[in-house]
Amino acid sequence: MQSKIPATVITGFLGAGKTTIIRNLLMNAQGRRIALIINEFGDLGVDGDVLKGCGAETCSEDDIVELTNGCICCTVADDFIPTMEKLLERDRLPDHIVIETSGLALPQPLVNAFNWPGIKERVTVDGVVTVVDSAAVAAGRFADDEDRVDALRAADESLDHESPLEELFEDQLTAADLIILNKSDLVDAAGLSAVRNDVAARTSRKPQMIEASGGEVSAAVLLGLGVGTESDIANRRSHHEIEHENGEEHDHDDFESFVVDLGGVAAPDRFSKALRDIIATHDILRLKGFADVAGKPMRLVVQAVGSRVDSYFDRAWKPGEERGTRLVVIGLHDGLDEAAITAALQDAAR
Repeated sequence: MQSKIPATVITGFLGAGKTTIIRNLLMNAQGRRIALIINEFGDLGVDGDVLKGCGAETCSEDDIVELTNGCICCTVADDFIPTMEKLLERDRLPDHIVIETSGLALPQPLVNAFNWPGIKERVTVDGVVTVVDSAAVAAGRFADDEDRVDALRAADESLDHESPLEELFEDQLTAADLIILNKSDLVDAAGLSAVRNDVAARTSRKPQMIEASGGEVSAAVLLGLGVGTESDIANRRSHHEIEHENGEEHDHDDFESFVVDLGGVAAPDRFSKALRDIIATHDILRLKGFADVAGKPMRLVVQAVGSRVDSYFDRAWKPGEERGTRLVVIGLHDGLDEAAITAALQDAAR
């Protein structure tokens, strides 16, 4: 009997480094043919385009499927299952499937989808890998702030509950078979120890935890966990499942995204500095996209979370390809002033 195709689910909060880890995996896949399913939050498929530019022989553009119609955990029946079925109908099957979830997705419904008839017989969840931004956690990005909660309670009784971001973070940890404390090089030893303790305290399960910097994790570590997570999904219930056991659908009304189209960027260093100020001023959770730098033949990838803005040239603009700058902005619902942010980005690009 032919063995099942293993699938690895890579989840983690916005900007934790999931795409970088997958890019490094593709470049060091050791001959494995890997199929990618990438789920974006927002209208611009940035992560898929970044991975398509990696040039890995073991993962062609035909092996990359992007789901851009919303959170993968909300569109399992409509998007994910048909995608899996089409993948399994191919003449040349992959050796391994890697699924990158949106930073806003609950992993649990996705893992449970592997119990769907027709998929369960052919594919198994090798493991769920949760990527954590160590520097963000060390800075208290997800720490409880009782004073702020009390102030919000006084202003709006509907906010008398834990932060949705915090619950999402904990749900991703609860689903994990392996937790990667990424960006560990940005935190000192004491800070990293505190991050470990913080992360461990947020889940009753005790998954393996490793440290990484720059998304460099060996394929031998990421692949081959052999867990069969879909059979253990009952032990990894999310906050939503625990609090709403009557089956109500969750939504993402707490989050908002929009795309900003710009022309060319005159000075990338000045642009990056301006982005830090814009992110801080408007409390943007995540900003990512591509930029057209004046006088440069290559496309500039921009990835920003918090005060950290990373950029690099990934490939040359293709003949006939329309050059330009497109950025996805993600933040809390009702917390983003689209007009003001767009105007600020336009000024920064000049």
